[in-house]
Amino acid sequence: MDHATTRLAVSTVIFALRQEHGGAPTLWTPFVLRTRQPHLDQWALPGGWLSADEDLDSAAARTLGETTGLHPSYLEQLYTFGGVDRSPTGRVVSVAYTALVRTDEVDRAAPGENVRWFRADALPRLAFDHNAIVDYALARLRTKVEYAHIAHTFLGETFTLAQLRSVHEAVLGHALDAANFRRSMTTSSDLVETGEVLAGTPHRPPKLFRYRTAESTRS
Repeated sequence: MDHATTRLAVSTVIFALRQEHGGAPTLWTPFVLRTRQPHLDQWALPGGWLSADEDLDSAAARTLGETTGLHPSYLEQLYTFGGVDRSPTGRVVSVAYTALVRTDEVDRAAPGENVRWFRADALPRLAFDHNAIVDYALARLRTKVEYAHIAHTFLGETFTLAQLRSVHEAVLGHALDAANFRRSMTTSSDLVETGEVLAGTPHRPPKLFRYRTAESTRS
């Protein structure tokens, strides 16, 4: 392998919630089928080479749009993967990103025919070291969902406590006690009742919440 030239690439792990057959939402991520060697016909993270005239964030956004049709509002740099033997064709350093998208954003996207979504906890053997990249992204997401306002990226600005719990359960990969979760959330200073309820429910309509903004914290 020729190490004389090191190439820089970007790759993005996209997470979205999907609900199948009326079950609980689960975490899914899309991959692109490789149409050339190395790793022909294997699934890989969406990404591409960094152009000489663009910054990293722009390259990540561009390659996402080109490969999946997605333009997420949440796009965060995750980690740099630079193992010497990552690629059999030469030295490649990849700057990985994490993107979070809502279900309606996924539905509006027009991905290519070589894009397929997989459950984040049931992936096939991916090209290069992309399984390790997804594992790292998922571990980081599970850590952040406990203390950051990650859930509203999946849900939108307002949500019920049941919807919020479904996001936590999907990300963490296990069920949470409903009563304990409600108690924890309602006593948290991060959530604010909107004074509105979710319309169209057959029973007592649940309250809608939102995350407290910096402005409302200062007021």
